[in-house]
Amino acid sequence: MSTVHEIAALLPDLTRLRAHLRALAVLDEAICDDPRFCQYTFDTAWGPDEEAALMDNGSGDDFSVLFTSAGVLIRGFDHESEMSPYGTDDEQVWPGVIDDVPATLRPLLDEPAFRDEGVDAPRTTACLWRETGDTAWRTGSAIAFPAGNANPDGSDFLFRLLTDRSPEAVHAYFEDYYERLVPLDAVRHVLAGHPLTPAIARALNPAALSDNALLRRIAAHPEVASYLSRDGEFDLARTDPIESFVLPNSLPVEPVAGCNAGGTHYLCGPATSDGPDPRPVLYTDSEGRASLIAESLAEALTLAIVLPSWHDALAGFRPPALNSDYLDDHPDHPAVQDRLLAALRLPPATDLEVLDRLLTTAARTVTDGFLPRIPDEEESGFEPMLEGPSSER
Repeated sequence: MSTVHEIAALLPDLTRLRAHLRALAVLDEAICDDPRFCQYTFDTAWGPDEEAALMDNGSGDDFSVLFTSAGVLIRGFDHESEMSPYGTDDEQVWPGVIDDVPATLRPLLDEPAFRDEGVDAPRTTACLWRETGDTAWRTGSAIAFPAGNANPDGSDFLFRLLTDRSPEAVHAYFEDYYERLVPLDAVRHVLAGHPLTPAIARALNPAALSDNALLRRIAAHPEVASYLSRDGEFDLARTDPIESFVLPNSLPVEPVAGCNAGGTHYLCGPATSDGPDPRPVLYTDSEGRASLIAESLAEALTLAIVLPSWHDALAGFRPPALNSDYLDDHPDHPAVQDRLLAALRLPPATDLEVLDRLLTTAARTVTDGFLPRIPDEEESGFEPMLEGPSSER
């Protein structure tokens, strides 16, 4: 028989559990085609000084892990369990399951999200907790589990990815659930706590960050389209380049967006219909300068959203001067940024991460044949935009 008593011995400490649950939520959102149907989510603003990791399999089973200053409470519900409140005569939680929950954590069970209309009891068949400073996970000490059931409270399958936290177990679970291949290395990357970059997100779900999928999302979100055409200097309605050019590496170019200053963004490489191969993004300005700015459209959009002053970065500006004027004029930008990235299903990113990717990509403009030239004209080459750093600016 496997119950919460066995689960309690296999759970990690609070810090590692929180990190693992956040990683599961990141993975699920990246792999799932529609974030509305993710099983694992993590809410950093569940309540005042409260965070919540949630699982809902869409078939009536769910769990919550609530993180508070007083400790952590885990509540699980198996809708087919004999221990369900719906299976008892008085529609109450099975005796012993929550009786020992300490007073510091007991109010968490009163959360309306965990109670169904018409039932005066939290939707619970399994419960564990650990107060801040405690050295072990606790469960009800006097639970009389139903006989003849190897998993009476549902904890074995509810918490399977919390007890076996190996990349192999997580990888197998998501492949089975979504019925498609998921790269193990990408799962390892996220579980290890590394940032979810556009490259890793694309590996987890190639179609989600394809050029066409991103362009469709922009068209479907007026706020995103408005920001990109204005502050992001990435206007999809401006696709007429100033002049024709060729690349030394012979890759074809496709104008995808323009900016108010007369510059143009190009996708470099052959177009594919939602194919997995990303196309680098080249930017040319109206003064005969050019630079590779991103390894994919996903990275270019992240750049435009997170670092609207990226042109200054190529001119030598570095933090804290970089982006400071924009933030002075738009103090709400961090919240707007998070909202726009989420709408496009782009991974979260910091300005330093984005800056590093920009500079690394721009540095290969000349060496990899991305500096344009005008065909059949002498002295017609563009000048690279990337300059040396100048933190004093």
